[in-house]
Amino acid sequence: MPSVSLRLAVIGAGAAGLVAARELRREGHAPVVFERAAAVGGTWLYAPPAAPSDPLGAAATHSSLYASLRTNLPRESMGFLDFPFVAAEATGSADPRRFPGHEEVLRYLEAFARRFDLLRLVRFETEVLGVRREGRGRWAVTSRKLGDKGSGQEEVYDAVVVCNGHYTEPRIAVIPGIDAWPGKQMHSHNYRVPEPFLDQVVIVIGASASAFDISRDIASTAKQVHIADRSTPLRRCVKQPGYNNLWLHSMIDRAQEDGRVVFRDGSSIKADVIMHCTGYLYDFPFLGDDSTITVDDNRVDPLYKHVFPPEVAPQLSFIGLPWKVIPFPLFELQSKWVAKVLSGRIVLPSKEEMMEDVKAFYSKLEARGWPKRYTHNFSNCQFEYDDWLAAQCSYPTIEEWRKQMYFFNGYNKAARPESYRDEWDDDDLVEDANGDFKKYL
Repeated sequence: MPSVSLRLAVIGAGAAGLVAARELRREGHAPVVFERAAAVGGTWLYAPPAAPSDPLGAAATHSSLYASLRTNLPRESMGFLDFPFVAAEATGSADPRRFPGHEEVLRYLEAFARRFDLLRLVRFETEVLGVRREGRGRWAVTSRKLGDKGSGQEEVYDAVVVCNGHYTEPRIAVIPGIDAWPGKQMHSHNYRVPEPFLDQVVIVIGASASAFDISRDIASTAKQVHIADRSTPLRRCVKQPGYNNLWLHSMIDRAQEDGRVVFRDGSSIKADVIMHCTGYLYDFPFLGDDSTITVDDNRVDPLYKHVFPPEVAPQLSFIGLPWKVIPFPLFELQSKWVAKVLSGRIVLPSKEEMMEDVKAFYSKLEARGWPKRYTHNFSNCQFEYDDWLAAQCSYPTIEEWRKQMYFFNGYNKAARPESYRDEWDDDDLVEDANGDFKKYL
């Protein structure tokens, strides 16, 4: 079947938006990328936190990076499938560690954009205000340069690919009595450095990678740090190995007017700060009801294979919603699939068949007790999904070394939570990866 060339709007120039633009152009389409920031990188573009008046909100800050952040995946596994993330002078690397700091990831994405001549496709400092359906399956996109006044500029596109990320709109824990509690609250989205917490008592809510890292970071300056974890089976306060001022608790039960925070185990402390490391909400403020999707308890519904809303497919698609994944390769495979569907080289099932697939997927989640908010949690199925996408696109499946490296890293992290980024035992997989990379370097 001859391919069709379309004019497409891509929202976001982070990792997902960049690889989507590349794959769309490779398939013969003409993408225009809208990016609110002045540079590429998305969540990997370090920025100052939101204004102090909005410590729980997203405000104008897109990035959620803290200054000390290092990747929690080894670099060999992280890169795009045909553009290795290697520590080499030729790639402009300044941080050769296997688990580099966030600046190195940004340099990698910038190198990717230069290598594939993507920067000229991006309209920087341009905000998408609205996306609405036009006749004949086309979409009107209204955008405006930052700082400009007025209603913005409206243009019509053949399709829209949403790549706006999901680490921007904070999710906040519900704490009884918090309105009367006199301390300060903030979300990890607005955390950058530990110095402001000098000699303070801080409670960190969460059990994710950010909660682990931030609690250790803050412990370097704070008087005390207490981690509240809803999944912990502990019934008492437990000091963490290697620290004199870091404790693990059960979840918070309530906050009190006298400044004390009471945990579910009955213990309590008087705290200065509550840090919500409680994740993020999917948010698409530019989409109206005609997008046919809703977000309920962090389920973007309905989406066929987490990408296409059946009612308006393929003219609207989403790249990068799954989490608990190796993100860049997944973004790339989703982008290949979308690009080929839009060109007509791959034909989607009927609207009815896609809806049945979505319902069957939800039934499977319910049968195993998976909560709705984990709809896009791929901790148990990412490589099955990746390989399905690859098969759709007639592309090789994910390399075996990459899969093994991901699983090994998980085991190593559990065994060496404080040092897994600097101690490992998978050099054989690193050798396999570097051998594979030779065909691209």
